[in-house]
Amino acid sequence: MRKFSTRLTVIFILLIGFSVLSTGTFMVQMVKETHLEALRMSMLRELRIIETTTEWTDLQQKALQLMKLNETRVTFIDADGIVLGDSEHDPNEMNNHLNRDEITQAAKGKVGYSIRYSETVKRDMLYAAIPIYENGDTQLGFLRIAMSLEAIEAITSWMWLLLIAGLFAYYIIAALISYRIAHGLTKPLEKATEVAKQISNMNYKARVAVSGRDEVGQLSEAINMMADSLQLQMDRIRDGEGRLKSVLDHMISGVMLIDKSGTIVLLNRTAEEILGFSAQELIGRQYDETHQQNELIRLIRECMNSNEHIRDDLIFYYPEERVLEANLLPMTVSEGHSGIVIVLHDISAIRRLEGMRSEFVANVSHELRTPITAIKGFAETLLNGAMEDKEIAMSFLQIIHDESNRLNRLIEDTLALSKIESKRVPMQFTPIEMGSFIGRTVEMVRHEADKRKIEVEQSIEGHIFIEGDEDRLRQIMINLLSNAITYSPEGGHIKVIVQPVLVGNDLSIEQEKVRMIVQDTGMGIPKKDIPRIFERFYRVDKARSRSSGGTGLGLSIVKHLVELHHGSVRVESTVGVGTSFIIELPMIQK
Repeated sequence: MRKFSTRLTVIFILLIGFSVLSTGTFMVQMVKETHLEALRMSMLRELRIIETTTEWTDLQQKALQLMKLNETRVTFIDADGIVLGDSEHDPNEMNNHLNRDEITQAAKGKVGYSIRYSETVKRDMLYAAIPIYENGDTQLGFLRIAMSLEAIEAITSWMWLLLIAGLFAYYIIAALISYRIAHGLTKPLEKATEVAKQISNMNYKARVAVSGRDEVGQLSEAINMMADSLQLQMDRIRDGEGRLKSVLDHMISGVMLIDKSGTIVLLNRTAEEILGFSAQELIGRQYDETHQQNELIRLIRECMNSNEHIRDDLIFYYPEERVLEANLLPMTVSEGHSGIVIVLHDISAIRRLEGMRSEFVANVSHELRTPITAIKGFAETLLNGAMEDKEIAMSFLQIIHDESNRLNRLIEDTLALSKIESKRVPMQFTPIEMGSFIGRTVEMVRHEADKRKIEVEQSIEGHIFIEGDEDRLRQIMINLLSNAITYSPEGGHIKVIVQPVLVGNDLSIEQEKVRMIVQDTGMGIPKKDIPRIFERFYRVDKARSRSSGGTGLGLSIVKHLVELHHGSVRVESTVGVGTSFIIELPMIQK
């Protein structure tokens, strides 16, 4: 833009200079011609005076006299061009003048003029000549006078000097004015160009200051409107990209995008976790150079070659063992293949739940088979004649009654666990005073403990209140106390401890918890069995558990009810010493 302003300034200077120079030249030429014309008229008058006052005799002497009178060179020439007299030179040494321009013109009967350098006097001269006649028809010769042009040349030179000096000064003034004008014209264009460059560099907040309603102002408004439109479009694009990125990052499925050349171009956060590599490590690399599982690479290659949707289950062992559902979908843009989208969904939990469901069905079937088989067997025995023996019949009927009760408990516990796991159990949270609550709960199992001569002890630290569902908490404690009684030997000892627990150093009530511990002196749980004791139908001592009438669902129910109270449960046990179930619940439910 600086070059344009310079060119514009030079153009202005040249145009102004050419105009001034041409005008000055014309004026100088006009002044020169005016002076020459005035000189010609003066010389013509002088010629007419000499013609009327001078006789055509003794011409050399008369030429010298006339020279003294008016300081003008006078020359008398006969009709053949021979100089008869000259005021500044000896006529005998002068050439024939018949071919001189002024004489040639005078020979035609009119006034002749010419300007030339005189070799005689060594300067430019203006010559004027007229024909001389005798008696009006006989030509005697020519009268010529000459005057120097030094005065006119001096005036012309002075005018040229003034013209050049004025032109130089005018050039300086014109240069300053032209620069200001060019700068004023190009400055808005420079600003518009600068803003356009900033817009091209994605600075869509740049704007041009509109200073007028001319073409430059309209250009500035157009650039501002373009910037507004681009900023609006980019804001929409950024919003769309942000929403898309947020959706991708919060998807529970992994998404990976591979272009038609096989380069990984997109990877969301879940895909990073599934594949065990960060996006920085994978994006920009070929899919077969990323050390991925061979089965996944095979599926990608197959999808890119066939350009068809492929779905398959994969087992990943890194960074941990998982089952993934892989969906590979080809992308087409303008009827051309542009890459594939890979959606990876971790179905490990689903597969695990399916396995647990199968195991649960198998366990339920197994648990139901025992009492049903017993009921069926003893009923058939009675029908086959055992009813005749009243003692045997009563014994068999008692077994059938016990097994039917066990079957009923199994069904009730199964239904209760199903409701609890599906969170369809309504929770009624109310304040509970732990001292009286534990006392009433212990009294409910006191009879069973006394039969086995087991002492149940309580330890409550102060008056502790907790917000919870009293029926569900009682169900938790009864299950734990029943297990403790079942697995403790006769004469054993059970202790129930309730104590407050502070989280960190914050003493606010919202941060307080209550810890409930049920300790027994039973046979203990082997270390290998501790991680599984909360599974459904899992028993450490299967024979003793069944003989006690347990269903194998009690601890699973305990775990789920504790979670519904936003708490936690854990086990500490030593074989041959005893077991402690430790439950921590928040005092206030949120």
